[in-house]
Amino acid sequence: MCENKKPIVYIDMDGVLVDFESALTKIPPELLEKFAGEYDNIPGVFALMDPMPGAIEVVDKLKEKYDLYILSSSPWENPTALGDKLAWVKKYFGGDGQENIFFRKVVFSSVKQLSRGDILIDDRTTKGAAEFAGRHIHFGSPQFPDWQSVLDELL
Repeated sequence: MCENKKPIVYIDMDGVLVDFESALTKIPPELLEKFAGEYDNIPGVFALMDPMPGAIEVVDKLKEKYDLYILSSSPWENPTALGDKLAWVKKYFGGDGQENIFFRKVVFSSVKQLSRGDILIDDRTTKGAAEFAGRHIHFGSPQFPDWQSVLDELL
């Protein structure tokens, strides 16, 4: 990291920025049954999700001190997942253009350890999160159960 640059923070989507479970109440029961155990493969599911409590507000505060990126994996078998995730970011963080704090700063990868940065906020230790070279803030863990605890740690 250069001395005059902000530290780079990657933020996962599912279970961190996005409340995955919130979408399941909006899906017809027959579709839930069809995709039992593989809900992330339901076309359109990612467009139905609500933000995690406090996520939008805390990200807005963190942007002053950190260079923020989204780093999220996407299910290979769901043809709408990438577009739905990007549409979600546009909806909740300021639209299509440069007014969006994540404008051109969304990375889709299932090998998160390849991304270079200072901090990764992720709810899992899989998909390279545990091997990330910087600091891993394990969202949802006893130490970081919610966005307020992340804010308290980083500001």
